[in-house]
Amino acid sequence: MDTKMYFPYLRSKQFELILLRDNTDIIANKVHPIIEPVRKDFKSLRRAIEALSDSKVFSTIIINPFSGEIPVSQKNILDFLENIDNDLSTISFGYILNADSNIDELINLLENYIDKDFSIIHYGYPNSKIIAEKISDFNNVKRHIFIDGYAGKLYQRHLKKDGIERILIRDGFKPQRKNALYPESEHFSDLHITYPDEGMNGFGDFLTVGDDYSETGGPAYAVAIHLTYLNEEDDMFIYHFVSDRTDSPTDPGGKFFEALNKLIHKGEDKNSLIFKSKAYNEFKSLYEKQHYPGLGYVKKLSMQHHIELLIDYME
Repeated sequence: MDTKMYFPYLRSKQFELILLRDNTDIIANKVHPIIEPVRKDFKSLRRAIEALSDSKVFSTIIINPFSGEIPVSQKNILDFLENIDNDLSTISFGYILNADSNIDELINLLENYIDKDFSIIHYGYPNSKIIAEKISDFNNVKRHIFIDGYAGKLYQRHLKKDGIERILIRDGFKPQRKNALYPESEHFSDLHITYPDEGMNGFGDFLTVGDDYSETGGPAYAVAIHLTYLNEEDDMFIYHFVSDRTDSPTDPGGKFFEALNKLIHKGEDKNSLIFKSKAYNEFKSLYEKQHYPGLGYVKKLSMQHHIELLIDYME
């Protein structure tokens, strides 16, 4: 059983997979990514999995996704995983149990893949007592991942068992209808500190994008850069650097520089609480070169900074 503590939940969009691929060196010891495939084309996912596997990064790939307008089929994902040549011993099969799940399907998978590690993601299934009874004889269930708000304390209690990790994932990101509505700063999470108090072996979140999944964002009337930071007590907050112009969808590049200007101004202040991550330094370099890399890349840097900040905290 690996001893990593941070379990970020990602939805396998292109920049999220590039984020994993580019940072296998820094995430190798402390981070266990959970990846929910949302694309039928597995090319980017294959490259990410091969990079993670080569660097011996433990990860969980969800085999029954629910996100996306038409979720990717379980059969497609299992076929894809069986055709990867790399050593997949560091990969756990993730199975989502939600309100509509049929527990017998999970049992069949546990029987058919008896030599494969499983992580069960508890996302609204009503009865943990039934699960505990049905899976009690399987040694390939390695961890329970509880999504906060969908699996309460009593629910969690039935799934305590020696040798099985328990992870709590809490969404710290509070999305706004429009980017212009974000406050300058707000609380994000203290779970990185309090997860042992919750009886957990590890913690996770949906990074700086949140659990609300959408295929594409609408036109950006305002550009916002989201950056997490720790205060003097290591409690986690998030800055929202929002462009000055918020009233039309034109000139996203110019609006990016308005937001970036605020970020760099805050970061370079002598009392700044912003961790000088590799991602922060890349923001600084974009500022110096006045280069706009596109909003997908900006989101990637924001998520990378969040991961780097948590790794620094855990070390």
